[in-house]
Amino acid sequence: MKRFTGWTNAVIPGALIILAGCGGNAEQADVSAASINAHPGKEIYDQYCYGCHNPGLNGAPRLGDAEAWAPRIAQGRAVLLTSTIEGIAAMPQRGLCLSCSDEELAGAVDYMIEQGQ
Repeated sequence: MKRFTGWTNAVIPGALIILAGCGGNAEQADVSAASINAHPGKEIYDQYCYGCHNPGLNGAPRLGDAEAWAPRIAQGRAVLLTSTIEGIAAMPQRGLCLSCSDEELAGAVDYMIEQGQ
């Protein structure tokens, strides 16, 4: 009977590990595809804006509520971004995302505008 050498003992387990990854997980692939296609401002919205804009706390327009967003969108993106950066009514400056850049906040504003149309 022939014994496996040190080389084959290293290669066979490695090949099995590589082959185990083949085929993938369809659910994981769907999640990956969704995250690739996600709006760049969605992550900031989910982390910092969702808490007030999803339930509509203190007059915050709910995401996707076209009627509530229409007069705000009519004022223009620049006004919405300025309100986000400086704060307005019950909304604090930068929506409490003090580490967010203006560009990241603009992405979140763009995401909410798109959802509100």
